Amino acid sequence: MPITIKNIWQSLRDELNQAWLGLVLVLGVAIASRFIHSLISDPTLSRSISEILVAVLLGLILRSLLGQGAQTKAGIRFAIQRLLRLGIVLLGLRLSLQDVAATGLTALALVTICITAALLMAYAAGRLFHVPARLAALIGVGTAICGNSAILATAPVLEADEEEMSFAVATITLFGLLAVLIYPIIGRQIGLSDRSFGLWAGTAVNDTSQVVAVGAIFSQAALDVATIVKLTRNTLMAPLIVLMGLVYSRGRHRRPGSSGSAAARLKWHNLIPGFVLGFLLMSLIRTAGVASSILPQDVTNPGNLESAANVLMALDQVSKFTILMALAAVGLNTDLTSLRRIGIRPLIIGTCVAALLAMLSLGLILFTPLGS
Repeated sequence: MPITIKNIWQSLRDELNQAWLGLVLVLGVAIASRFIHSLISDPTLSRSISEILVAVLLGLILRSLLGQGAQTKAGIRFAIQRLLRLGIVLLGLRLSLQDVAATGLTALALVTICITAALLMAYAAGRLFHVPARLAALIGVGTAICGNSAILATAPVLEADEEEMSFAVATITLFGLLAVLIYPIIGRQIGLSDRSFGLWAGTAVNDTSQVVAVGAIFSQAALDVATIVKLTRNTLMAPLIVLMGLVYSRGRHRRPGSSGSAAARLKWHNLIPGFVLGFLLMSLIRTAGVASSILPQDVTNPGNLESAANVLMALDQVSKFTILMALAAVGLNTDLTSLRRIGIRPLIIGTCVAALLAMLSLGLILFTPLGS
């Protein structure tokens, strides 16, 4: 079926028809979180306990008390997948391409070092604790690059089974949840700047939703930096997974009935997320707006500039609220009881990789020119 606007609109309508009840629940949690946060009168406490943190915790509490009904599952998934990406795309309007390029180029070396270290640690810990190589690789990829998205994209390449995938996803979810709660506290205790904290969150926290949550809890400026760094990590997913597929194909004996190389089984549309391109497109639009705003006033109409500024402010508020809804959905989607199935050995690998990544990233930011 050819891709047309009509087909896309019909698909979205069908998805919303199934998701509306769960979206109402997510919306209610987001509104309640914003209201609860507004009751905090102390500015210092309000900065430390953001509405994002309230939304995640409130979602976790409701999930633990009420579970997740089949009728709300689709809406919660829609919020995590669609609304989060929409919020990230609209974040691009806050940043010009110059900002993105400056932070992204600085982050590239930092991200490359951290990814390499995380994968090597996962491999070494897997050998030490006798964890299957595929499970160790999935935990390493999930920690190093893009959380659950990287796990799901890499699993077919490594021919991982569903249990290995679920263990890896559960491990990444656990450490990402801990990062949401702990990283902002550590950042404030050691006095990290917004930029330094954004670099740290963007390189050391696992999933995109968790990075957004950690950055937003700390500050809006930290969120901007963390988002750029995380998207830089995401763009490295494609070449790294191709490389892992080629290494795995060469290193294993061909199984009976297996056809084609691991690299041929890649789902290419999963390797370059569309929201990354959308973010860059919005940054391009912002760059054009910034360029026009510095032209002489006899060329640029001040009334038009004011209208454009109002539109940007409105879209910024939409971005903030869609991210708030998405992270409320993350809390509602996290089943803490299922984390008991992880087992001690995958948990040890996850702990080693997450701790190494956190310490290495923070050390590079604080003590090398990469953090400047």
